[in-house]
Amino acid sequence: MNSAAETQSVATRNADAADDPEIWADPRDPSRVVIFGTDKQAGLYTYDLTGKITGFIPDGRLNNVDLRDGFATAQGDRVLVAASDRGRLGAALYLMNPDTLALSPWGLVKLDLAEPYGLCMGRRGEAFIVVINGTDGQVRQVRVEAAADGSVRSTEERRFAVPSQTEGCVIDDVRGLLYIGEEARGIWRYPLDPAAGATPTLIAAAPSDQLKPDVEGLTLLREGPVTWLIASSQGDSAFAVWRVDGDAPQFRGRFSAIGGAGLDPVTGTDGIAGLGGPVGGFQAGLLVVQDDVDSEGEAPTSIRSRQNFKLIDWAAVKLALGL
Repeated sequence: MNSAAETQSVATRNADAADDPEIWADPRDPSRVVIFGTDKQAGLYTYDLTGKITGFIPDGRLNNVDLRDGFATAQGDRVLVAASDRGRLGAALYLMNPDTLALSPWGLVKLDLAEPYGLCMGRRGEAFIVVINGTDGQVRQVRVEAAADGSVRSTEERRFAVPSQTEGCVIDDVRGLLYIGEEARGIWRYPLDPAAGATPTLIAAAPSDQLKPDVEGLTLLREGPVTWLIASSQGDSAFAVWRVDGDAPQFRGRFSAIGGAGLDPVTGTDGIAGLGGPVGGFQAGLLVVQDDVDSEGEAPTSIRSRQNFKLIDWAAVKLALGL
């Protein structure tokens, strides 16, 4: 599988830096696209579809990022962006104006996690939900809203634990489900509603033919009634795909991004984001994945000398896997 494009590398060099991406396409005009990407040593980047850096917020040790549209504020609806913050021990929140694409820090949800690591967002009815997990497997589920004075109001809905280190997670708003990757064991599925409890279902084990630890980023890509779960299999620099809109997940195959057209292969992949439907010129959808060595066709001088994100056309993945 060839990548279609790549972003500029994050500024941090010779370190584990680029981590997790997310994609926003304007529902009114899907040619207006913003790609978010974390530098876990420095802050939050935004990119356009050519991979050019369009902005940077130097907010420290941000790890995973996610977003949801339609967040109500006194100034109108905004795009709520959240990132796990390993420095300030919480979830950093940002608001993006969908008309101007201006992104501003909004506040912090402080958490009693030893090290906030993974993060994902979702909606349950009108409620905006942020799920944050730690390196020790602890999970916090928080509801976020804007208070009357415009400040952050957060309410913890539940807490539970996964047996060992987690990171990647993703929420299915339509079915009310939470998927969490336990790095050494596989992918778990939970109900999102706290009233339904926190009894998990293991939907994909690791190590296995599907996943080679670490299990890293998770994303959902929706095409009308069809929903795909895509996971980063870091141990063999690959991605696994399941269809998850039915009663039971259906494994549909694996792919790797091998480079091509002047782009280097994706190796040691971590974060992943997917968005179905038109995303700029990607008519079927877009995947953005982390690449832990952006060698640009050259042998790197040292491991992880620079890192970036690669863009993959979802139509090419569908063709390769016969989806």
